[in-house]
Amino acid sequence: MAAYAKNTNRVTLAMERTGQWVFSQDIPTDILIQVGEAKFPLHKFMLVAKSNYIRRLILESKEPDLAKLDLSSIPGGAEIFEKAAKFCYGVNFEITVHNVAALRCAAEYLDMTDQYCDGNLAGRTDDFLLQVALTSLSGAVVVLKSCEDLLPIAEQINIVQRCVEVASAKACNEANFPSRSPPNWWTEELSIVHIHFFEKIIASMKSRGAKALTIASAIITYTERALPGLVRDHSGNTIKSSISIDSASRNKQRELLESVVALLPVENQRASFPINFLCCLLRTAIFLENDDVCKKQLEKRISAMLEHVTIDDLLVLSYTFDGERLFDLESVRRIISGFVEKEKSVSVFNGGDFREVSSTAMLRVAKTIDAYLGEIAMVTELTISKFNGIANLVPKNSRKFDDDLYRAIDIYLKAHPTLDEIEREKVCSAMDPLKLSYEARVHASQNKRLPVQIVLHALYFDQLQIRSGTDEKKTPDALSMRSQVQADVSLAKENEALRSELSQMKAYITDIQHKNQVGSTSSRIGNAKKHKFFSSMSKTLGKLNPFKNGSKDTSNIDDVNDIDLTKPRRRRFSIS
Repeated sequence: MAAYAKNTNRVTLAMERTGQWVFSQDIPTDILIQVGEAKFPLHKFMLVAKSNYIRRLILESKEPDLAKLDLSSIPGGAEIFEKAAKFCYGVNFEITVHNVAALRCAAEYLDMTDQYCDGNLAGRTDDFLLQVALTSLSGAVVVLKSCEDLLPIAEQINIVQRCVEVASAKACNEANFPSRSPPNWWTEELSIVHIHFFEKIIASMKSRGAKALTIASAIITYTERALPGLVRDHSGNTIKSSISIDSASRNKQRELLESVVALLPVENQRASFPINFLCCLLRTAIFLENDDVCKKQLEKRISAMLEHVTIDDLLVLSYTFDGERLFDLESVRRIISGFVEKEKSVSVFNGGDFREVSSTAMLRVAKTIDAYLGEIAMVTELTISKFNGIANLVPKNSRKFDDDLYRAIDIYLKAHPTLDEIEREKVCSAMDPLKLSYEARVHASQNKRLPVQIVLHALYFDQLQIRSGTDEKKTPDALSMRSQVQADVSLAKENEALRSELSQMKAYITDIQHKNQVGSTSSRIGNAKKHKFFSSMSKTLGKLNPFKNGSKDTSNIDDVNDIDLTKPRRRRFSIS
């Protein structure tokens, strides 16, 4: 009932307004024009004088006395038809930048051209476009905006293209020679048009040789206005309530975002867009659930200029709009992995060794990622695999010190107090204890959250310095220190192996000695009887020995043949 009453009022008002300038002529109306819900009682001869289209309808009608026409498809609807009818009746009305496009399209639809009648509506509107509407950027943009509901006829009669050319020319001129403050005011003007028209303006600006920064400024402003709340919130923390978007709006915004991504510049002009803007676009693509092609294009662009990334930029990618939950971190992982692969390729191309020397960009990115890990480490649902997955993407040599990574690990262990010893060791596996500064080692040696192995590494490092008398300021780098530690560990293992072999040898010798001792004891028992027998025999034979008291010694006689068998001469041993 409410809708019916509303339509009835609309018809009544249309007829009343028409009666104010039609019935005053005291000539009864003979045709009723219906446009949607509105009805206009008019005179055929007044309409036919200006509109060739209405003339043809009346002439071609099979009814002898046509009394009703339905013109609901006229561009601009009832409001514009009313102005066109006033023009037929010679009633004055105002042509503005807001209605001139609709009037021009209605004139085309009704065939109210100068070919049919001099000074007709089409000519009047064309003059206004040329002399008023299209003389300024603002006028051209407003006319273009009004063409959104006038397609395709607005494109067919070239209104859209004329507005696009004027808008692009004026925008390029303002970008190069600003006429007022702020200098980028023209970007706000362009941001009100539909994305379909905006694409045409950007293409025209590129053909005119507009600078990459000029194009980027227009695209950024347009996107921030077209996707309010999704792109403007660069920090990711100001929106505290979750954003709910209905299905129709989500689809519309998804298509708009894909159109914006398609407008982004080519490879050699990536630097013209700030990385925080690209991160906002990617976060929006994740939220709106755009397809993988759109998201991967943005990831590739961010990865190419990751050296300019800040912690806030990465956090924008990581957290939902309410700032309470983490998005899937796969996008961040792919971005970092792409940057590392690019650095490897550049290093190989330049003939260097990526494993030994890192570029300044890689060092900067590594420091930012470690700080980023410290920010997300406090999230309770962050798993060890995801935490280590990001930490291990950074090459080991890209960190001069692991202090920032140690801080992130400590925060993670504090936020996850239920981890057992093995799980804590897994978390700490991404860190090199030998690359901690003195202050970090002191903290680590007293940190009860760390696994025992890491604490021992820190203590061993300090003891090694104390024993070698090394000053902290003159401490060798981690590589040489690691080599020294490995050498010490190897030496310790060798000493342990030698100690084990000596123990085995000692046991073997002891066993042999024990066996020999048992054997010698039994031998002494047997030999005792033999010695007693031979001893008695020796004493008996000793008495018969002719050389017992002589000087002849036969102990050195080697062979029997050497013995002299001749009878020795008697010698005198005394005078008597």
